[in-house]
Amino acid sequence: MRIGFIGLGRMGANMVRRLLRDGHEVVAYNRTAEKTKEIAGEGATGAFSIEELVSKLEKPRAVWIMVPAGDATEAQIDELLAHLEPGDTIVDGGNTNFHDDRRRHPVLKEKGINYVDAGVSGGIWGLANGFCLMVGGEPEPVKRLEPVFLSLAPQDGYMHVGGPGAGHYVKMVHNGIEYGLMQAYAEGFEIMHASDYELDLEGISKLWNHGSVVRSWLLELAERAFANDQDLTHLKGWVADSGEGRWTVQEAIDKDVPAPIITLSLQTRFRSRQDDSYGAKVLAALRNEFGGHAVKTE
Repeated sequence: MRIGFIGLGRMGANMVRRLLRDGHEVVAYNRTAEKTKEIAGEGATGAFSIEELVSKLEKPRAVWIMVPAGDATEAQIDELLAHLEPGDTIVDGGNTNFHDDRRRHPVLKEKGINYVDAGVSGGIWGLANGFCLMVGGEPEPVKRLEPVFLSLAPQDGYMHVGGPGAGHYVKMVHNGIEYGLMQAYAEGFEIMHASDYELDLEGISKLWNHGSVVRSWLLELAERAFANDQDLTHLKGWVADSGEGRWTVQEAIDKDVPAPIITLSLQTRFRSRQDDSYGAKVLAALRNEFGGHAVKTE
């Protein structure tokens, strides 16, 4: 199948490589021309403008957008619309808020453009292991693009989960769960790191992946992280979030669903970005005021 691909970052470039390996023809564009040239050297057809990309695709065209969610994706869709025609399809593979999908779908449908949302999980390991794909959209354009989805995903790693927005909705909740899992592992390993025992955290990570009910790919990654320095002295405990955890918590609030673990794991990420929490200072001051408890001063 021939498909256009916009965005050649860490995941995007590997997705193109996986498609090329499976015999698809990819017309690739990236804002930075060097990345376009690099992937063209590996078998893709390079395009150095959106107009050129569209011109090199056969009708009905399909273009996959893999750029940061929000303004960048909106701008890319607007630019594409100046060149696409009725019957063409846009696939948004970024971490878009499902509310944006629901807004875009009817607008594009009025213009005769199909819109498919694809939640993508797999990170930098997707080239070797495949990308888990949670796809939303109307049945006809999704079915037409299935050869692409099946090439990107490992066996049983692709599913058409529902109508417009459903793909990104499922991916949002997926990432919320990921927050909770990572936080539980982090707390457990911190307890063991503080233990009086001299524990081999790399070895324990490996051990737990053999028959334990907590075995997972995240534990395999923990094993890798602990391999050289289990004290992780080369890292700063500053943890970002890309938005999906916040959206999951908001959806839980909107639907009156209790989600304390995901909520607290998100809040813990916020705390990680504070070198010295003002809230903690207030707690120390109050304890000192009512009980004369000791405080540390700068």
